[in-house]
Amino acid sequence: MGIGFGICLSGTIFFADYVRSLVWLDMVVLVGLCVYLSSGGALPDRLNRLAVSLLGAIYAGYFLPHWVLLFRSSGGRAWVFWVLAVIMSGDTMAYFIGRRFGARKLAPEISPGKTVAGIWGYVIGALVAGWLAALILFASIDWVEISVLSVMLSILGQMGDLFESWIKRVFGVKDSGNLLPGHGGLLDRLDSLIFPAVFTTAYLQAFHR
Repeated sequence: MGIGFGICLSGTIFFADYVRSLVWLDMVVLVGLCVYLSSGGALPDRLNRLAVSLLGAIYAGYFLPHWVLLFRSSGGRAWVFWVLAVIMSGDTMAYFIGRRFGARKLAPEISPGKTVAGIWGYVIGALVAGWLAALILFASIDWVEISVLSVMLSILGQMGDLFESWIKRVFGVKDSGNLLPGHGGLLDRLDSLIFPAVFTTAYLQAFHR
């Protein structure tokens, strides 16, 4: 039921050109709540299953497809590549800086490998990549805007990574799945990309329509 719930939420994005997204979203959530209300098991167990399903449906089913909305935005193709460059460069720089200078742990309960030095490495890598990618991808550049966005995405990328690690720690699993052997699972490759995609999509709709 949780997977079906997430797929239906994804429909609010993938079929936005054919259905009224808000109406679709309202009906999907309403039906989902009613289904879990009438499901079997003890009352606390039903509520826990509902909470987990809502989390999964929103995180993977609704947030992840925001890459589609980002692509559909004005100049979306360039923005998609720009966000990818910022996050991937920041992630890479955080790894090397953290390995070289990381002594103080950031959130040992959630992600023992994350360090405070890695945070600054992420920000620096994202900022440099944001400037260079903007030169290539955008015809006109507001350097203040690019700088602020790069820093914001670097923070959100790390928050997204920690959020997915938090979920895994709660459920006592090392990897999110086995679809990509050796990489921790599909969500472990995408976790730092989800929050930035949602933020950038909202930002473009608010200020670049």
